[in-house]
Amino acid sequence: MPITHRSFANLPEELAEVQVEIEQHALDYGLDFFPTIFELVDVEQLNAIAAMGGFPTRYPHWRFGMEFDRLSKGYHYGLQKIYELVINNNPCYAYLLSSNQYADHKLVMAHVYGHCDFFKCNQWFSKTDRKMIDQMANHGNRIRRYMNRFGVTEVENFIDACLSIEDMIDIHSPFIQRSRSTDRYKFHSNTDAEGSDEPGQDYKLPAKGYMDNFINPRKKPSDDEETPRPAVALPVPDEPTKDAMLFLLQYAPLRPWQLDVLSMIRDEAYYFAPQGQTKIMNEGWATYWHSTIMTRHGLQASEVINYADHTSGTLASSPNRLNPYKLGLELLRDIEDRWNRGCFGQDYDDCDDFVERQNWNTEVGLGRDKIFEVRRIHNDLTFIDEFFTLDFCRRYKMFQFGYNESTEYYEIESREFPKVKQQLLFSLTNMGRPEIFVTDGNYKNRGEMLLTHRHHGIELKMDYARDTLTNLYTLWKRPVHIQTILDEQEVLLSWDGTHHECVKLESN
Repeated sequence: MPITHRSFANLPEELAEVQVEIEQHALDYGLDFFPTIFELVDVEQLNAIAAMGGFPTRYPHWRFGMEFDRLSKGYHYGLQKIYELVINNNPCYAYLLSSNQYADHKLVMAHVYGHCDFFKCNQWFSKTDRKMIDQMANHGNRIRRYMNRFGVTEVENFIDACLSIEDMIDIHSPFIQRSRSTDRYKFHSNTDAEGSDEPGQDYKLPAKGYMDNFINPRKKPSDDEETPRPAVALPVPDEPTKDAMLFLLQYAPLRPWQLDVLSMIRDEAYYFAPQGQTKIMNEGWATYWHSTIMTRHGLQASEVINYADHTSGTLASSPNRLNPYKLGLELLRDIEDRWNRGCFGQDYDDCDDFVERQNWNTEVGLGRDKIFEVRRIHNDLTFIDEFFTLDFCRRYKMFQFGYNESTEYYEIESREFPKVKQQLLFSLTNMGRPEIFVTDGNYKNRGEMLLTHRHHGIELKMDYARDTLTNLYTLWKRPVHIQTILDEQEVLLSWDGTHHECVKLESN
């Protein structure tokens, strides 16, 4: 079968040959992926790319410099090392560390093809922008122009405010059909790729979002972008909305360039969201395939010890931290084994004989088909909910941990399966972020914003909450409030631009 997926970029000849070999093994196993381009970079380049989320053409911002400094110190002090970095794009881009050993390059390539298959075939990535490399470069150019025009400090401070709420999106909204005006908000162009139906609007040529400014330039490049848009009617949502960024794009009194920047930050937040929703599955899937390909095809005798050493480090468990590589890999192996032996269905579930369940084997051999199905339709939350069983929990000694402030250690709180699973599922709900809803844009009829925290037993971190309210005030230009629970008491946290306030609310 001819290979059509590879691109050698600037790889040395021996690594190009390895890519051919590893890619063919991946194809033989049924993996499906976009064309994959590997780039060989040194450690400084890799840290710089990783600090920018894998996109070297991204907009400039101080947080990327801070992340680069952290990664560089971690590497030079021997605390961490990036082995691979792969980008969800078409084509996929992956980076190889030039100082890695030959066996490591093979391992990384096999791992990358697992990720690329997951990006292309998992349903939760199906709505992501497959040309995000181009989109990020366009975002970077636009923001640099705004910095040149309005000043680095002003634009960077506004980006800080936007980034503080980048988790305040609705991660399920890409799969919900909405009206065209809200489905993909592109405020820099005031219309979508199909043009506008609004009266008085000039017709615009069809264009992808990242090319719109070039294909449909504004008639007056000198338009005053410092003038805020006219005030709009302050809304009371029909129902609480999780997409606070969209709410601000629709109603906040921001300048045109600020709306454009906020729109870009929102687009990027939605691009990265599926990665947060599938961390366990994605890493488990890639690790499954690199271990399968390497142990069956890729290893020379002289490379076994090096491979085992590095893989064991990747899969190492910690008493106070969940390892997504380990959990994802072992769950996939457990699913494959169960479906190979027929350990599913009504007959198996009704069997209450321990020995019989342990020796159950109908030899149906459906394991490989099942894990491909799981890869296609699940995210971490549904993956754990469906396949994290009592038997699996016992086999891998999964416990519920909690932090003991008196001893300053994480300690085992419970060995009960329901509590262990509940804690794990809770940590994955909404990617582990608090569920915050915009419930009113005209609170008390004063144009103030009211947010509601859907409390699930864990309180908001007060320093984070105060800083977020401060940044929301920067965007909304009016006082901002959030209703939550502290010490089992319903309270209203507020920021009016000068001071924070916490008011207890009367119970209904």
